[in-house]
Amino acid sequence: MVRDAPLPAGAIAGAFAVSRPAVSRHLRVLREAGLVREKTLGRERLYRLEPAPLERIEAMVAELRISREAEQAAWERRFMSLETEVHRTRRRSRAARATPSETRKKATA
Repeated sequence: MVRDAPLPAGAIAGAFAVSRPAVSRHLRVLREAGLVREKTLGRERLYRLEPAPLERIEAMVAELRISREAEQAAWERRFMSLETEVHRTRRRSRAARATPSETRKKATA
């Protein structure tokens, strides 16, 4: 609610089905966390969003996402390498079991 414009505590409280003191406690917690700023104007307290802490969280989440994607890419490379090695091993195993006449046929083909 306070993202686009500062609002008085009463208007914020009127939008919720909880008591005004409960909303005031929530606003105090948000203020203490640095997520909203409070300005006294006459008898009213106006609250507005303080986006800086949220931007830091957003940057941290983006970093975690990049880290996770890099880790997934590393695992994909490992599995591809494993698959290649399995195919090589199977090929070698088949070649070792092949009879000498079969080996000669393949060599002349």
